Amino acid sequence: MFGRERDVSTMELPTSPCGAYGVQVLIAGRQKHWRDEVSSQIRRAGFAATTVDCGVDAMTVLALGLPVDVLVTDVSLQGKLCCLKLAQEARALRPDLRIVFASDLGLQPDEDASDPIDTLFEGDLPQHARAGLLAVRRIDHVASTVWDALRSAS
Repeated sequence: MFGRERDVSTMELPTSPCGAYGVQVLIAGRQKHWRDEVSSQIRRAGFAATTVDCGVDAMTVLALGLPVDVLVTDVSLQGKLCCLKLAQEARALRPDLRIVFASDLGLQPDEDASDPIDTLFEGDLPQHARAGLLAVRRIDHVASTVWDALRSAS
């Protein structure tokens, strides 16, 4: 059509490490500009992104059984399901879900943008619940942290 036809028999289908729909990332953040920035980064990395503005909506997505490989939550998420409670409830529903806690705290030039989960919650998370959890202190590093989360679960 319009002088450009594709030979469907030679097209390569995209392969995905996490299912028929590619890598699906659920982004939960209260502020629209934060969700937009993270979602843009996620899409540039080749992942599909779904955004919600509260923990209750994130749990609804998970409870409906929609495909989600990684949950990215803003550490400043508040409400009935703050970020830590959201992570606990999401893990209860989907034990193998990878979770990235993201914030946009200022860093010193010699600091790493990724942190152990302990530094984010000061040890409030039981040891058995930490597998597949990653924290990142700058939103411009979220996509690479999502890659790390996907690799850590392999």
